Amino acid sequence: MEVFIDFLLEGFQALTWQQAVMWLIGGLLIYLAIKKDMEPALLLPMGFGAILVNLPLSPVIGSGADGEHLGIITSLFKVGIEASEAMPLLLFIGIGAMIDFGPLLTNPKLFILGGAAQLGIFVTIILAAMIGFPLNDAASIGIIGAADGPTAILVAIQLASKYVGPIMVVAYSYMALVPIVQPAVIKMCTTKKERLIRMKYNAKQIPTLMRILFPVIVTIVSGLIAPDSLSLVGMLMFGNLLRECGVLKSLSETAQTTFSNIITLLLGITISFQMQAEAFLSLETLIIMALGLFAFVFDTVGGVMCAKLINLFSKEKINPMLGAAGISAFPMASRVVAKMGTKEDPSNHLLMHAVGANVSGQIASAIVGGLIIGIIGPFCV
Repeated sequence: MEVFIDFLLEGFQALTWQQAVMWLIGGLLIYLAIKKDMEPALLLPMGFGAILVNLPLSPVIGSGADGEHLGIITSLFKVGIEASEAMPLLLFIGIGAMIDFGPLLTNPKLFILGGAAQLGIFVTIILAAMIGFPLNDAASIGIIGAADGPTAILVAIQLASKYVGPIMVVAYSYMALVPIVQPAVIKMCTTKKERLIRMKYNAKQIPTLMRILFPVIVTIVSGLIAPDSLSLVGMLMFGNLLRECGVLKSLSETAQTTFSNIITLLLGITISFQMQAEAFLSLETLIIMALGLFAFVFDTVGGVMCAKLINLFSKEKINPMLGAAGISAFPMASRVVAKMGTKEDPSNHLLMHAVGANVSGQIASAIVGGLIIGIIGPFCV
């Protein structure tokens, strides 16, 4: 009976307060996913996974004296993220299949806003390095500002950051918090008059040939100017080509729905491998959260200020709120801007313009991620 009781109590005896804290964090993520509807496909598996990997003696991590048996979550992480970055890259195929580049092709100058909305990444890299983070960690933290989970994962893994776990969690958490954070930042950077600026949408038909050539051309140009971005940009553009080619409708629909959902669920619970209490609960994690928020806010500010700068030299004014849609959080950022526009003036419809800026941010964040890997990677060897 004593042996039996000891067996039953073994888990309780091995439990640490740090693991209990991670249960609370996991519960919070589940709450935000279900009650607040914040990216439930990501936050719910991340939250449940955080509880799962922080249960004492959990076999999902591994077992054996020397860890010779890999648990399911450890195996998924090592194969799907650490060794090949397959999961975040495959997710980009689904994202590409969802994106309609028509609004961007209709108004190509929105490309500028997508580029300007990456400014916070570089400012945060400098700030993180000044605080004392090694260059590879500083670069990995800075990319959080792109509000692009797959890109953040790829950069952190490629640069061998020791803060992969917190970076993953913070990146996806801030993606979910776009509707909360961005409106306040936009209002601080714009006036009522600027938020009321109307823009005409030229709903011209984009030729099918142009839609097909666009992902091919973007892939080639990206591969020439930023070869390390090719994995991300290539998968994104391949997914878009599935959408636009017109002969693979069923595959395009599968990529947008079933395929994306499966990869998202697997990615969410796999990320929890990096949420083990002993590595996750630290002062550095809190600093990363603060720096990630700074990067995200500064990216929004950069996009808005770029739009205001363009207005100084342009006859056709751009609503500065569109600059905030230049971050990579698709389609949340464009929805936020569209809602703010109709709230200021119910007859002012900015959605298509915001979508154009938002999809340009998708391309820009992938290219910037590749540039960071290419520039900083050699210094981290």
